[in-house]
Amino acid sequence: MAALAGIGVKAYPDVAPLGATKPYITYQAVGGQDVNDLSGPADLENQRMQINAWSETRAATVATMRAARSALAAAGALPIGAPVSEYEQDTKLYGSRLDFSLWFKP
Repeated sequence: MAALAGIGVKAYPDVAPLGATKPYITYQAVGGQDVNDLSGPADLENQRMQINAWSETRAATVATMRAARSALAAAGALPIGAPVSEYEQDTKLYGSRLDFSLWFKP
């Protein structure tokens, strides 16, 4: 995602590769609004994107999510709600996830 390029961490679609440097971000499409109607396709499309920040500490994860949220908001994405914290026992990583609504021309 281009909007995340300037925050200083890598962003990966869906899943980070094994051994990825932490902190990092993963993202994936998780739906959106269908704006087509009987008259045909709309000029704009909507995508709901889930952003996940991952790190070895809660503080680094929160900082990464704040940076991602600021970068995406500056690019016109609207956060949906507030970040949700998580912890992945298998990887021992702290996570934070937040959905954004993005409008774009196809």
